[in-house]
Formats: sequence, structure tokens, C-alpha cells
Amino acid sequence: MKAAIFHGPHQPLTIENIDIDKPKGHEVLVRTMATGVCHSDLHFVDGLYPLPAPAVLGHEPAGIVEAVGDQVTYVKPGDHVICCLSVFCGQCEMCISGRPNLCRAPELRRGPGETPRLSWNGTPVGQFANLGSYAEQMLLHEHAVVKVRQDVPFGALALIGCGVTTGVGAVLNTARIEAGSSVAVFGCGGVGLSAIQGARIGGARMIIAVDTVESKLATAKELGATHVVDASSHDPVQAIREITGGGGVEYSFEAIGSKRAAEQSFECIDRGGTATIIGMIPVGTKIELDGPAFLGEKRIQGSSMGSNRFRKDMPRYIDFYLQGRLKLDEMITRTGRLEDVNEAFRAMKAGEVARTVLKFD
Repeated sequence: MKAAIFHGPHQPLTIENIDIDKPKGHEVLVRTMATGVCHSDLHFVDGLYPLPAPAVLGHEPAGIVEAVGDQVTYVKPGDHVICCLSVFCGQCEMCISGRPNLCRAPELRRGPGETPRLSWNGTPVGQFANLGSYAEQMLLHEHAVVKVRQDVPFGALALIGCGVTTGVGAVLNTARIEAGSSVAVFGCGGVGLSAIQGARIGGARMIIAVDTVESKLATAKELGATHVVDASSHDPVQAIREITGGGGVEYSFEAIGSKRAAEQSFECIDRGGTATIIGMIPVGTKIELDGPAFLGEKRIQGSSMGSNRFRKDMPRYIDFYLQGRLKLDEMITRTGRLEDVNEAFRAMKAGEVARTVLKFD
């Protein structure tokens, strides 16, 4: 099969023919139909997070089950699935306490003495986030997929696989905003736009979108933002305080992975407010907060993949989409083929897109 191979940081991905094994035990072979190009992959391409090479990146896919191992009972060939990086073991303390996104043993891969799932010229190839969706097929543990209805476009399903679940979930599951509350979202890429929609679905009365790209702010308004702040020409903290009458917002969300944006997301909340950090801040980076601010019961917290229970949450997001409450098609700025993956990264870094979706035959 064809796959885009990661050779190490600061190098372009190359399209290669690689070998994929047959499913065994609890494994599922999925034909990739669409995959979003998420900023998290770019962190590894840019060397901000380490990843052994060679590997197949990509972690926002949807596809069709082609074959299953002899111990799989959840799905069968022909089923449509969304694949999620929140692979869960189902047995650890986090899983049994209802927090499978924080599973302590998510590495449900083959052991060192087994035939590798993927190989290239005899060399084992890693699967980023236990998925590796920049490929025509994926060989996954069954706990990495959720079976979904078959009347939804694969491009929309792919977005739910990461960006939508991360952004909407951060608002509804992690922060659990109150209806009628005020919200600020830093960053209007795929995750940030999803957080804006989560705030709208959750009943926020004021949703302030912050970005430096005018086109992204325009999209944010289309998807539910009541106010926008151009951070390229305005201090976003000051602007948010002016919009809210001086105090700040009750909830803020950082969806960039930036030290300064994380600090600003804390600075812009009112007394008693909560800042939720969604973005992947580079390894080794420390954020600095004003100590006395905590006397005002201001809180800051992290969110991992929207605190998801993906087999429960994703079918709900599909219903929201079909009801017109969650807009997914509008978030797809460009579509392309597997061979366009490096161009998709370039466009992302240039701020030209909210989401690029790569489609397969």
C-alpha cells in the first residue's frame, strides 16, 4: 500500500509503497477513506516533539473495515468507522473510572517478537498515535475505532476523529461551561473552531474568537463567534476585558500550543474563571502566571482529546452534524490526495487553512 513516510524532523514526508500485515487477535484492518491534516502532526515534523523514524503520521481518519482478527466482535467488514488516538485498554484505573482518554496503558501494539504491523524494505515502521492515517490502510487495535452510521461523508467523519472531539469536548466535557456564560477561544484552526462550536452548542451568550489571520476570524464568526479580536493589531487580553466590560470571560480556551497564548488565556479570565489549555505546548516550555491572581480563585487546567469517551461522544457529534448544530463541511478549507500532505503542512503553517482533508479512493 502507499503511505507517507516520516523520516525525521525538518524533512518532507515521502510517498512510498510499504507492507501491511493481516489482522490478528483484536486487530482491525481499515481502508482509509479520509484523514484530516492536524497541527499536532506538524509538531513532530518541526521537531517540537520527538518521534522515532521511520513512521507513518496522521491521526484524524475515517474509513471502512476490510478485515478483522479472530477475537474481534465489535465490528465486521463493511462497517464504517472513525479511528481515534484515544486507544483504551479497558482495564486500568483510568478506564474503569470513566476516563479512558487518560488510559495508563494505551500502547496496544504488537510485541517485539511479533511480525510488525507495518514494514518498509524489511524495516519496521511506526504508527503515530497507534494510527498512522497517512496511508491507504491502517492496522489497528479494535479499541481504536468506533462504529458509526453509513450516511455521513467521510470528510466530516474524519474531522470528528480528532479536531472536533478535542475542541467540542474541551468545552462540554473538560470545562463543562454553563449556559449563558462568556467564553474566549485563542486560535481559530480546526480545534479552535470546534471549541467555538462547542461553546455555541453549550449555550454561551458571548464567544470571543482570537487569531491573527483575518480569514480565520471570518470563519469563526460564521461558526458561532459573537466577537472577534485580531491579535496581530490588538492586545487580546485588553480587548477581551473591554468587550466584557472590564472583568474578563468566565471560560477561556487555548487552541494553539503557544506559551504566550496560554498565559493570555489565563490573564483574560475573570475572578472565579477557568482557563483550559488544549494546544500542544512544545516540550520543555514553561508558562508563567501571576501568583496573586490565584487569590481570585482563577483556575487553569489541561484537556487531553476533549476528555473524550469517544465511543459515546462521536455518535453524538454525528447527530449534532446531521441536525445542523455542528458545522463540519464549513471547516474544510481544502481537500487533496495523499501526495498533497507536504503542501497541506505548508498551508497550515502559512495560516491559509482551517483544515485540509486528504481523500482516498
